Amino acid sequence: MTNDTLDVLLIEDNPGDTRLVEEMLKSAGTRLDRIDLDGSTPAESSIHHESTLKAGVERLSERDVDVILLDLGLPDSAGFDTLVSVVDVAEFTPVVVLTGQDDRDLGVQTIQHGARDYLVKDEVTSDLLVHSIQYAIEQSRQERERIRHREQLEAFNRLYGISQDVIHALITKSTRGGLERAVCERLVESDAYDFAWIGEVKHSTDRFSIRESAPADCEFDAASIPFDGDADGERAEAKAVRTRAVQVVGDIETAADPERRQEQIRACGYRTVAAIPVAYGNVFYGILAVYDELPNVFTEADRENLSRLGEIIGHAITAVERKDALMGDTVLQLTFSLGGETEGLVAASAQGWTLAIEHLIRTDPGILAYGSVEGISKADFHEVVDRSTLVEDLRVLSPEGDTFKIELTTNWGEKLVPELAKHGAIVTEITVADGEFQFVVDVPPGRNKHQLVEIVQDHYPDATLRAQWTVARDEPSIADFHLAFENQLTKKQRAVLKTAFHAGYFDWPRQSTGEEVAELLGVTQATFSEHFRGAERTLFEAVFEGIESDDATPDSPWERSDPDTNHQ
Repeated sequence: MTNDTLDVLLIEDNPGDTRLVEEMLKSAGTRLDRIDLDGSTPAESSIHHESTLKAGVERLSERDVDVILLDLGLPDSAGFDTLVSVVDVAEFTPVVVLTGQDDRDLGVQTIQHGARDYLVKDEVTSDLLVHSIQYAIEQSRQERERIRHREQLEAFNRLYGISQDVIHALITKSTRGGLERAVCERLVESDAYDFAWIGEVKHSTDRFSIRESAPADCEFDAASIPFDGDADGERAEAKAVRTRAVQVVGDIETAADPERRQEQIRACGYRTVAAIPVAYGNVFYGILAVYDELPNVFTEADRENLSRLGEIIGHAITAVERKDALMGDTVLQLTFSLGGETEGLVAASAQGWTLAIEHLIRTDPGILAYGSVEGISKADFHEVVDRSTLVEDLRVLSPEGDTFKIELTTNWGEKLVPELAKHGAIVTEITVADGEFQFVVDVPPGRNKHQLVEIVQDHYPDATLRAQWTVARDEPSIADFHLAFENQLTKKQRAVLKTAFHAGYFDWPRQSTGEEVAELLGVTQATFSEHFRGAERTLFEAVFEGIESDDATPDSPWERSDPDTNHQ
């Protein structure tokens, strides 16, 4: 079956009728270009002739054809039984019946039994034969499209329901384990699949490890899945880890190298497997593997939906870890240094002065940083910054002295800082001293440290992990405040408050006006005021909402002035 040749299977026992059909197709010539073979038109026809039903069915099992021309009266079968036998084997290959009877009722019945068209032998012409083949192929294509669209809709509805349940689990489950368990349990409900697990490859052993699975009593050893870097005959689970893409095996009985690689799946009674990467951004959480005892339960359309499901789960895990990071009593701190740094600001720090950044805020113009400088005069520091490619703008916030506070806009971390923030990790410190650039990343508890290191090194290949330690948070109540701050304010409101605070807007006297803060954020003063007032109201509501008092007006902490008393 080729795109430039019309492949015809003729099942006919009459030599005269066989020659007639062959001559008609041979003389069809340019009329063949009416036929659409999946986007191309045939230039010629090729006929494969069989004279019995048995031989015709065997031919169909050996090779695909474009159309079947079938005589109902054969030596080993007759009538509609012949048609039904061919249709059962042909699947979507169209069948055109050739009959010697000019019986319209017979023609209608052949259509009802699965034929696409029927032709009366005494009336058929070359043009009519080509037209009938064209019609039959087009009808078959339309049916395939209808079935494909229906399967896509069913797949979408099934996985959409699962995705909605995953989103619900995000809201109701407070732990990563609970979320992953809920995903697996939903996938094996009665209207879904037979077995599901979520796990990862352990770096220390290069073996798979299951974190959660359902049903819980299924004896499945993920550690026995080969993960040896051999792409030939690779299991779907291993390939999903290596390629970070959904992998589906429709039927393990026809998979490459089934004996060595698929024996475990066969022993559990499964025929189909789908391996789905679970990731969010650049952070890879492992895979979700789903199995079923029926072959080909995942359609081609399912791949996109399965990929989306992996992203939803990854996003959900990230959200849970962010919450854990805000509420946890400890944090893992990673210290990186940038090797081979020849930037002017960094090189100049070898003269004995130090720049320490303690707060970073993402804004539209770039990264806004607040910190202090020690060991260099303001004038000399301004000269160093003027030669720097890291600093775009500088403002000194305190008087001259051994140490002075500064505000600067930098292009460093423009992509890294928001990427880390997606996963709950925060750049908390930057230090430039002794000719070296170092920065500290606070990592949520339980986070895969190796993956976050990879994110840093993807953005800065010269970054080297110098130290790591776990730090206890002194005041858990502050974590509660951070949680409320993150959950109740919009991203713009948080940026406005943080920038205003670090720019000295709340100081007395003020070090920055509202107009100056708005300029730092790249917005108008009206926009700044709108978000500032909205953030104030939201935080005050969080503080005062629910405070009960028997008095309509609470007691004032201020003493009223006596109008009759003279104050000096």
